[in-house]
Amino acid sequence: MICSGLVSVTFRHLNPEEIIELVKKAGLEGIEWGGDKHVPHGDTECAKRVLKMTEDAGLKVAAYGSYYRVGEQNGFSFGQVLDTAKALKAPVIRVWAGTAGSSCADEDYWQKVVADSLRITDAAGRENIRVAFEFHKNTLTDTNASCMKLLKGINHDNIRTYWQPSQEMNAAERIDGLKSVLPYLANIHVFHWIEGKRLPLEAGLHEWEEYMKVIRQAPGDRYAMLEFVKDNSVEQFFDDAETLKRLLSRG
Repeated sequence: MICSGLVSVTFRHLNPEEIIELVKKAGLEGIEWGGDKHVPHGDTECAKRVLKMTEDAGLKVAAYGSYYRVGEQNGFSFGQVLDTAKALKAPVIRVWAGTAGSSCADEDYWQKVVADSLRITDAAGRENIRVAFEFHKNTLTDTNASCMKLLKGINHDNIRTYWQPSQEMNAAERIDGLKSVLPYLANIHVFHWIEGKRLPLEAGLHEWEEYMKVIRQAPGDRYAMLEFVKDNSVEQFFDDAETLKRLLSRG
């Protein structure tokens, strides 16, 4: 099953109550709460409050969107991230695969990221929480091949990856990448950009219909969550939410 949702940091300027109200009004199902703004890393009391507000509104916590950089010195520990995710009852913690692009990273750096990934994935697994990488440029998951290299190098049944349409790839390359990561696929970040310009999701509906044909083949359940709304507009968010729900209903 693919459920609908919102990445909370899409609207960093809003507070959790306002985010919840928007998601409920839009008729979406879940929220990925961001660790850099709405549910700070290590603030378990905030996480408990946000969980209660989310559940009281009839919504689900889709994931905890942390800003933990695997293999790097962070301003917070993964233990703090994990404690916050537990308090939030998040089923998935999103992390970032380092700070270096795959073409710039040497073998020592790869091994450092793999070793830290194993450490945090083991820790999260003991709490029945999955770890999933952001699929993003300037990290070790910046290409289809590098993402698979990292996942296979870690070789752990609790590791997953998110997916979003990379601006460095064409539509065919994106489809190929999706097919390759299907066994590891966690959640999806949904948006439509062309050359760095945010556009209404409706304008990319045909492309997303093709992506969803592949995504539906992945085992298990996941969320498809809106991110990067054109002009950071609430009105555009509501339009995109209708497009997302229509897209998911076609499956």
